[in-house]
Amino acid sequence: MRNKTIAAGLAAVMATGGTAQAQEVIEMTSAFSRNLPILGTAGVDFVEKINSIASDVEFEHFDPGELVPTLEALDAVSGGSVDAAYTTSGYWQGKITSASLFAAVPFGPEAGEFLAWMLYDDGHELFQRMYDQNGYNVKVLPCGIIAPETSGWFKEPINSVADLEGLNMRFFGLGAEVMQRLGVSTSLLAAGDIFPALERGAIDATEFSMPLIDQRLGFYNIASNNYFPGWHQPATMFELLINKDVWEDLDEKSQKQIEVACLANITTNYAEGEAVNFGAMVENVEKNGVTIRQWPDEMLDAFEGAWTEVAAELAAEDEFFAEVWADLQEFREGYKVWSDNIYLKRPRN
Repeated sequence: MRNKTIAAGLAAVMATGGTAQAQEVIEMTSAFSRNLPILGTAGVDFVEKINSIASDVEFEHFDPGELVPTLEALDAVSGGSVDAAYTTSGYWQGKITSASLFAAVPFGPEAGEFLAWMLYDDGHELFQRMYDQNGYNVKVLPCGIIAPETSGWFKEPINSVADLEGLNMRFFGLGAEVMQRLGVSTSLLAAGDIFPALERGAIDATEFSMPLIDQRLGFYNIASNNYFPGWHQPATMFELLINKDVWEDLDEKSQKQIEVACLANITTNYAEGEAVNFGAMVENVEKNGVTIRQWPDEMLDAFEGAWTEVAAELAAEDEFFAEVWADLQEFREGYKVWSDNIYLKRPRN
């Protein structure tokens, strides 16, 4: 492992002749630019949190492309060319069949239920085992979560499944598998690549994230029909990946501090998303010419039916996907007893 130190720490030791321990600097690439609300600010906020409480470790934040491109972060951290990454496992769907089950599940758990499975059931253990079994030398920690996203920006209204057929669309994770089944050609693009692809016609439509985030990326300028609800991502989990050699070289106190900072980051990440998006929706309608549309029941039924088929096929093809999927489904069956009874279901006035 590279032994990087802060010069000031070394100088203090040399000047005093003492035995003070120099800080370990961990270079962290983020999948999202620091200027991107909610997604990008979460990586910055995590770094501020850990650096404010840790004494023997310091994180340094880098935007996508400064160290490695977004979609190369897992390999870079595993190989040791980058120490850590703030990202989401859905970006590894093409590498690991089960990866998106730890990021966002179509028609799956919302944030509270997802965190319950991850932190108090088998989710985190399975998450780590996924990387271990696939030969990745990383430690994974849940480190952020957001509520549902919008489910797409389209140039024209979508009135039926037939209107989807033949579209080229940026789509994420397991939802992309569903859209492909319904005749859409999908591609996974990082945030900064989406608008240029829309602008030159390489894609006809896109989904990316929450209204404020999508607003910042300017999708409404080209595709002004914004669809809800986010059936493909009822919640999205974000991860902190740390090279396992770097992680194991840290003392236990530093490891615990990183874990605590991630748990705090989950709270602020979720709260920020809940706090700022309604204003963006109003502004999109009143100033940006956006039409907010709801998927009718027949379209949601088509999406859910296709997802049921996709999940069954992936479980049949991949043993670990099947194990994770069964575990999550078992947890959800139990959770349903709680959620069906405890939450108020009357429409809000």
